[in-house]
Amino acid sequence: FKQLFAQVTNPPIDPIREQLVMSLAMNIGPKANLLAENPENAHRIRVSQPILTNADLEKMRSIVDPRLRALRLPMLWDHAAGARGLADAVDALCRRATDAIRDGHTILILSDRGVDETHAPIPSLLATAAVHHHLIRKRLRTEAGLVVETGEARDVTHFALLIGYGAGTVNPYLAFETLTDMARAGYFPEGIDEATAGSKYIKAIGKGLLKIFSKMGISTVQSYCGAQIFEAIGLGRELVDRYFTGTASRIGGIGIETVAEETRRRHELAFRAPAALTPLATGGEYHYRIQGEHHNWNPRTIATLQQAARTRSYDTFKEFSRLANDESRRHTTLRGLLDFRETSPVPIDEAEPASEIVERFATGAMSFGSLSKEAHETLAIAMNRIGGRSNSGEGGEEPERYGTERNSAIKQVASARFGVTTEYLVNARELQIKMAQGAKPGEGGQLPGHKVDDVIARVRYSTPGVTLISPPPHHDIYSIEDLKQLIYDLKSVNPAALITVKLVAEVGVGTVAAGVAKAHADLILISGDSGGTGASPLSSIKHAGIPWEIGLAETQQTLVLNDLRGRVRLQTDGQFKTGRDVVIAALLGAEEYGFSTAPLIVEGCIMMRKCHLNTCPVGVATQDPVLRKKFAGQPEHVIDYLFFVAQEVREHMARLGVRTMDEMIGRTDLLCAPPINHWKARTLDLQALLHPPDVPVHVARRCVQRQEHGLEGALDHELIRVAQPALERKERVKAAFPIRNVHRTVGAMLSGEIARRYGGAALPPDTIQFTFTGTAGQSFGAFCVKGVSLTLEGEANDYTGKGLSGGRIVVRAPRGSLFDPGETILVGNTVLYGATGGEAYFSGVAGERFAVRNSGAVAVVEGVGDHGCEY
Repeated sequence: FKQLFAQVTNPPIDPIREQLVMSLAMNIGPKANLLAENPENAHRIRVSQPILTNADLEKMRSIVDPRLRALRLPMLWDHAAGARGLADAVDALCRRATDAIRDGHTILILSDRGVDETHAPIPSLLATAAVHHHLIRKRLRTEAGLVVETGEARDVTHFALLIGYGAGTVNPYLAFETLTDMARAGYFPEGIDEATAGSKYIKAIGKGLLKIFSKMGISTVQSYCGAQIFEAIGLGRELVDRYFTGTASRIGGIGIETVAEETRRRHELAFRAPAALTPLATGGEYHYRIQGEHHNWNPRTIATLQQAARTRSYDTFKEFSRLANDESRRHTTLRGLLDFRETSPVPIDEAEPASEIVERFATGAMSFGSLSKEAHETLAIAMNRIGGRSNSGEGGEEPERYGTERNSAIKQVASARFGVTTEYLVNARELQIKMAQGAKPGEGGQLPGHKVDDVIARVRYSTPGVTLISPPPHHDIYSIEDLKQLIYDLKSVNPAALITVKLVAEVGVGTVAAGVAKAHADLILISGDSGGTGASPLSSIKHAGIPWEIGLAETQQTLVLNDLRGRVRLQTDGQFKTGRDVVIAALLGAEEYGFSTAPLIVEGCIMMRKCHLNTCPVGVATQDPVLRKKFAGQPEHVIDYLFFVAQEVREHMARLGVRTMDEMIGRTDLLCAPPINHWKARTLDLQALLHPPDVPVHVARRCVQRQEHGLEGALDHELIRVAQPALERKERVKAAFPIRNVHRTVGAMLSGEIARRYGGAALPPDTIQFTFTGTAGQSFGAFCVKGVSLTLEGEANDYTGKGLSGGRIVVRAPRGSLFDPGETILVGNTVLYGATGGEAYFSGVAGERFAVRNSGAVAVVEGVGDHGCEY
């Protein structure tokens, strides 16, 4: 075997490969199974979950099997030695890990126990990542498992990071000791003792980890271990390359010196003289605390903005702007670290009018259900009055709002397809495909069951009291081709609407945006990590997504480099507050700007972060009828605020010497990154955001042309022509047509025309009866409405009956076919996705993901593939 392997693999076998070959040779035989739990293969310890109790760790340390020898490696360093000492200590830890494996140890326990006045803990993530990558470089990583015994890890993200950088299991001993102390001190309700508190903590961390894994499409902790699916914000390239190898870090940041200094400061604080000891600070990272972390939305900024809107005082708004852009606090955002270059100013009277600037503004995707009826409609009224666009969110909309100033101009279409009917789609100026949740990427929207009352359930085509969560877009958007098809579907049903794709600011978003532009989206939204409802999980408020400044800059540069920018508009959002935010976004490449939290503040929100509890005391984010009566917001408040922002934009434009918004788009030459007087922030390098793409002058840096959606050749034009008697006088129409697989989304444009004329009631049953012969392309009968019956003799592709809205679809095999319908695939995958009503009859078998998120359609089919009728 060895000789044969050597001949095949020439050059000669190295020692590691020789060991592998001999192991394989020993196991080869008629009954061998490398995956079986036989003694010769059992070199690992199986645990049910990755959080080890102190007792679990001791059991692991006490195993006597020579193949499972554990060794504890201290993660400590002499803090007096400074940064050099920390780097040397990490290097020494890596060497000890290598020596331990070569000595036969297969479990390495990295431990920061033993901290004293002299020895500080090496940050556990730094130590874990360093050892993990060192062992990879030495080709020894698969020879041992890493266990991290640390007092640092306490919340879900800490564990996710440790596991993502190589830890197999983690023992958060200080967290368990804290729970024990709390249980003994009576902090917990009766019946929760030390053991119960510990088990509940493990369960909570486990659920949080599963949530994080699922965002990335990962099912097991084994797959997540070492995957390091992260981007670093604020870590220097040298630090990342050495210890977090392969991690994206695009704006530079701190090095080992700063890590050492931060660790030293914490250590000194812990070992002060007893007389100076004080209770631990609460921090205030999630909820505002007077002595805690700075929040850009704080009692002073909230009160000042609300006063400005209610008194219509621009001077008060300028005070709010001053507070929001205070130089001492500007390092809390990347845009705060940027400044404008000195240029020749122009008179403000020559700047574009505020009435035109506000037309570029939109409100964020906050659904009816997450917001109260009053708050949601107030935003729509305000945006319609100024020519901007409000966003329905993914929760559908009450039909009585259509055609009034309460109608949301942007209708969102998410994977959950909540309330997406043909009538919903045709009553939009913009249709937004939600590929990802902005402030909490990968999770989708969430609405607790106690907020789903009868009205919300009816609008969302759901059941009262049932929690609603938008699944990831895996069911219907597997590829850029699937996305392109959905764009075509929506454009077909409402040709007058802009089609938007919402993306999240993350590494590689520029490449995705290029594909979206090629898929013929009219507008791309780059959503930042800030914002989101108060219902966001804590691990997502601070640790999901990246700032829009990075995502927008990457997208602008990528689209310009590929000469795609000229055919698509860019929008961005994420805690826009002032005119300064808008101008910086414009200079980085955005033509449109989304506001979410600020308009809610203007409506009365006081940032209680109780959105998910349905107890909002000001009636903004609740369905409780008693609390809704407390809502005091007015459309005029939102209008005045947005005009204040636009006026401030005009002031900046005048100082920059530009007269129109279009002149500013992509003008990064008007931005600079001045030196920063902050011991950590000064290490950042923002030049990557300001890099001008090296392209010819004629390449567009903003949208200058319309997308070509290819609707001219659609078969539906002929269907609409033949159906004129039905459309105009509701007369019955019958006709037959040949069909080929190049005919996509047949019936959607016809259904859109009916919904536009007659609303959700559409037409009487069987008013239009069309028969097709041949092979249909994708989305046959998509969004088919009442009164339309489409019969296909042949076969259909994916997405047949997508969003079926009351119509009837029949697909049967060609006449004279001899095959068995019960064993023959007749329609493709993802059939009846998001259907809300109607009937479908398939004389054959459907593919995978049949009738996912079906909310009312009746279907008869001979068989389905995997994942049928989910959600």
